[in-house]
Amino acid sequence: MISRRWGPPSVANKDANVPLVLLHGLLGDSGDWQPVIDRLPAIRCIALDLPGHGQHHNLNVRDFEQSHQWLVAELASRNIERYLLAGYSLGGRLALYHASREPAGLQGLLLENCHPGLPASERAARIQHDELWAQRFEREPLADVLADWYRQGVFADLDEAARARQIARRLGNDGKAIATMLRATSLGKQPDLAPWLMQCQLPVTWVSGKRDHKFHQLACQLASQHRKINHLVLEGGHNLHAHQPETFARLLAEWVNQQEETSHD
Repeated sequence: MISRRWGPPSVANKDANVPLVLLHGLLGDSGDWQPVIDRLPAIRCIALDLPGHGQHHNLNVRDFEQSHQWLVAELASRNIERYLLAGYSLGGRLALYHASREPAGLQGLLLENCHPGLPASERAARIQHDELWAQRFEREPLADVLADWYRQGVFADLDEAARARQIARRLGNDGKAIATMLRATSLGKQPDLAPWLMQCQLPVTWVSGKRDHKFHQLACQLASQHRKINHLVLEGGHNLHAHQPETFARLLAEWVNQQEETSHD
């Protein structure tokens, strides 16, 4: 585990053939990454809208495998053959599943506060838990559901003002589309990818926030079990890149440059 401060972003080659692809979390969109991207002028960044979100709100997927195929198609449509991939929360879980399929062009993986997957014995309960949320997103006013969603323990670092801003930002979502994506990508439907992490050769960096106790402890446990995982820690909660865009941009800049240096060794 590494906890540190990052200096100014170092210079990367924006014209390089290895772009940084960014995946947001549930209820977000590609614009969530813009404050970070604005601070990375030397890096070619490509932020995507997940199915059911943003410009893809009418696009549905059935499961993790179809989400993987969607990402493959998105990369192909942009003629991207080699790439770095970073994902937050749900976007991190989709990125991790994609990486587990071992696509030839993936050069490195960075995961921000995401889950590697539950043991089989816990998946049915999680599917039921997510189904209850999905039904609320389908049937209730979005503002009411979001008011409860952002009071979950994982968002405990948000004060009332920050919670109100987050709710306001998420009101543009389509509740039914969110429900569909939540069902398709429930943590209960995700395979446990910890065993894959143990044997994979891909460079994996895991970023956690100290104030997101659940995901920070999970990341610490994973890093202790899988020595190849590079665990970086920030002072913050669940959504680090949103609340600390300057710090997160510096982290990403250093990570991208490290991957480029390693690929040229």
